[in-house]
Amino acid sequence: MATAETVDMGPPHPPKEESIKAFDEIEVDLKKMLQHLRHDTNKHEPSYFAAVKFFDDEQLTSFTSADLKEVRVADSAYGKHLFGKVLLPNSTSYFMFRAFIPGGAETARFHCIHMAEIEEKDGQKTFKAIWGEKDPLEWFDE
Repeated sequence: MATAETVDMGPPHPPKEESIKAFDEIEVDLKKMLQHLRHDTNKHEPSYFAAVKFFDDEQLTSFTSADLKEVRVADSAYGKHLFGKVLLPNSTSYFMFRAFIPGGAETARFHCIHMAEIEEKDGQKTFKAIWGEKDPLEWFDE
């Protein structure tokens, strides 16, 4: 299994044609999962999506490949790991996703949307699925 320690992750950059193609291949899955995650986490931890709590489902999923603002690619023995940062339309909020393009395959597979449970210095926890422009696009497993 690929990890941050076992692959070389390229620097962040604007998406190129290959990344946009991969995004287009997983766009429907991204939208379904983003909507599902919000509905699911709103039951027990609504702070994951607090930054976009006033978005309805249509607003939350109205992004397109034009909203893919930054990507990073990591090569492994199995294929390419694509990490992307997507601007939610009419906002300053982003979500991050991970996809996988198996070696020799022509189709990308959706892997996950980045969600984090961050423990603060005071012991409090912050739950995030929505990120800001300055939040770095780094390796994540989930």
